[in-house]
Amino acid sequence: MQLPLEITFRGIPHSDAVEAKIREKAAKLEQHCHNITSCRVAVEAEHHHQHHGNLYKIRLDIAVPNKHIVVSRDHHDKQSHEDIYVALRDAFQAAGRQLEEYSRIQRGEVKHHPRPDDIEEV
Repeated sequence: MQLPLEITFRGIPHSDAVEAKIREKAAKLEQHCHNITSCRVAVEAEHHHQHHGNLYKIRLDIAVPNKHIVVSRDHHDKQSHEDIYVALRDAFQAAGRQLEEYSRIQRGEVKHHPRPDDIEEV
């Protein structure tokens, strides 16, 4: 990624391995959209549950021209998000889908649905 990437860890110590994975996934976002102007990633460990490990919450704030894309999900019911790498994968996949949609709209490749008065009755 050409732009500075801001990475914040909350409630967990900094990890070089996690930071490297975030940088790798952020660079891949440019495949979906080439005009990303900024990307901020916050990694947060939610409180420890009695029967579960820590659940990780990933928040992505991505700025593109004329739009701000935010991916943030609470994963209280997903035990898979006890693994920080799975939480990262899910968040970056969601961001990729939103960036693809943004790019399609920018290129004018939007599906136009017929209005009810345009539909002929048979």
